[in-house]
Amino acid sequence: MVQHMLHQLKYKNKPDLAYLLGQWYAQDIKNKTLNEPYDYIIPVPLHRTRLQKRGYNQSEHFAMGLSSYLHVPVCSNVLLKSQHTETQTRKNREERIENTLHSFSMMNSEIIKGKHILLVDDVITTGATIEACCLQLQEAKPAFISVASIAFAVSF
Repeated sequence: MVQHMLHQLKYKNKPDLAYLLGQWYAQDIKNKTLNEPYDYIIPVPLHRTRLQKRGYNQSEHFAMGLSSYLHVPVCSNVLLKSQHTETQTRKNREERIENTLHSFSMMNSEIIKGKHILLVDDVITTGATIEACCLQLQEAKPAFISVASIAFAVSF
């Protein structure tokens, strides 16, 4: 069921589903884990080519759903997908790392210095995208980086 939902929000023009999932997830965060409040929610960005093709960033809509419930601003102007990369769907971990390692860059880095960041993505498969984003964000010296996703994939 989760795989079907992710496919719908990612490929079937269902940004409202990502927003709703963000609201549900935020309730869980608020009820269970919010010891240290977040200063900003940062969605994993899409390259402008993919954004133009899809019409929206599903991670950003997920972030907006989180924001609406947690009352934490979404900051989409810090992390940039500066290099267009091939789809990750058929790549193994090593190929994903190579594909994403240098594909993100920073803008307005002073905004997050000393702040607690919640980095969000729709799905974590190998962690390569999240790792590449965290490496970029760390250059701005945030106090903490937490990570959330709608789902994570496990391969056996």
